[in-house]
Amino acid sequence: MVLKKLAVTDEEYKQIDKVNAENQMTLQQLNNRVNDPDQARRLLNKIIGQPVDQSVEVRLPFYTDYGRRIIFGKNVFVNSGVMFTDLGGIVIEDDVLIGPGASLISVNHPQDPNNRHGLELSPVYVHQNAWIGAKALILPGVSVGKNAIVAAGAVVTHNVPDNAIVAGVPAKVIKTVE
Repeated sequence: MVLKKLAVTDEEYKQIDKVNAENQMTLQQLNNRVNDPDQARRLLNKIIGQPVDQSVEVRLPFYTDYGRRIIFGKNVFVNSGVMFTDLGGIVIEDDVLIGPGASLISVNHPQDPNNRHGLELSPVYVHQNAWIGAKALILPGVSVGKNAIVAAGAVVTHNVPDNAIVAGVPAKVIKTVE
């Protein structure tokens, strides 16, 4: 699925606020109650707003600011404590691994102080078989290429090419996957 940069209107803010309120309650149920695997999947489906494939494993706690703009492929593993700031859209393709405490952010604020409370939305893509390391930070508009590896703690400000390994703050290519 292709997501586009979005501007948010006042009417859309009202709908977003409604979804946020519902999802925050559902997130509390998911993260703070004892749920069997089927109950947990139903709650995750409700948060996302669509069915999540049975091959997807999400360890708790799971965090999102919105939830309805996350798309999971198949055979995805999301470790505990991952934050999806997804109002701008986040696409996770098949066979992706996301380490504990990582953050994928698709929302920013304008630099202009007069508009600072506005939102700039730009989707994040994590392509097939990529691996996002623990505590990595993926910023708005970034695409992580197929088979790429983002090292633990990296701050990714630009697109990561296919088969690249990036590390550092800001992340830079340090080598390629053989």
